[in-house]
Amino acid sequence: MQTAVANALNGREAARPMPAADIQKVAQHMMRLNVAGLPRNYELFYEALVGLNAGLAQDIAALGSHPQQEALDELGLRYRLVGHYGLAGDRSRNEASRMLKDTAERLAEGRLHHQAFTRACETILRSVSGQQEHQSLADFMAEVEYLAASLSDVLAAERTIGTRLEEDIERLTALERGISAVQAATITDKITGLPNRIGLNRALDDLYGQEDGAAGSALIMIDIDDFKEFTARYGAQTGNKLLKKLAGLFRKTVKKNDFIARLEADEFAFLFANVGMQDALAIAERLRSSVEDNLVFAASDTSDASGLTISVGVALSGDAATSGQLQANARVALLAAQSNPRLPVQAFGR
Repeated sequence: MQTAVANALNGREAARPMPAADIQKVAQHMMRLNVAGLPRNYELFYEALVGLNAGLAQDIAALGSHPQQEALDELGLRYRLVGHYGLAGDRSRNEASRMLKDTAERLAEGRLHHQAFTRACETILRSVSGQQEHQSLADFMAEVEYLAASLSDVLAAERTIGTRLEEDIERLTALERGISAVQAATITDKITGLPNRIGLNRALDDLYGQEDGAAGSALIMIDIDDFKEFTARYGAQTGNKLLKKLAGLFRKTVKKNDFIARLEADEFAFLFANVGMQDALAIAERLRSSVEDNLVFAASDTSDASGLTISVGVALSGDAATSGQLQANARVALLAAQSNPRLPVQAFGR
């Protein structure tokens, strides 16, 4: 059970293993509530129990001792958890499919009206052209009235179809906007607004998918030192404010077209194009000094001011054959920096 939870929470490529105590806490709570062992459920309970999302925890508790899967999924969608975005996409596709089916049925109904009107026109045409020489005036007028009635039916059906088609177009447009929003949310960190790990993976996939190869880029990974202790001391809300401030500082420190992502609680990643190791190390040092020079905080008016420090790992795309290897190399460098506070910026293979 714990292995399944870990696999669900760790995600794709180079994710940091979750602490065993956190995994056990999530698994035990789900078992007590008899919740299915689905990856999206692990993510939901992890966010509530370990991510300290008080609102989500309260909403889960309100579902009672045996929450239904549909109700849990609604919470996942409401809180914009990545594992639930697929559900939103499926719902949107199902709704679009149903609307298109209804539209096809309306168009088929309109076609039947057109066919009836066409037959009536052919009948009147034969009468007028003399193909029915012994037809009385009364019969002719009856056919004209039938033709008028058929035309009225066609016009009414077309008006109805036109109105419904306009409504369907509006609903399909709204669905398209919703799908686009879901797709954007899938790759966006909801706290900082930066791309998330999925966004980074896509950027690296694009890099390694280039015809001329991936050489010439650098991946820099940054970890906030002692961030877990910081949130334990000052609270999760203060930690989130710090992350937002840090994201803003990073945006100002790098160029507009440089890629920044928040991978998880205390980790950020940067992707720089057309740089060698010397330039990448200079950028990494600039990021480190920018954080230490600008992020000074205190828990209260009486607390001593403290400075935030970070550890930085640097890796070059030319040293990795795949995006996964590049991330692994950057993480090796980051771990080396974390283990040696005197050298907080480390490069892979150097």
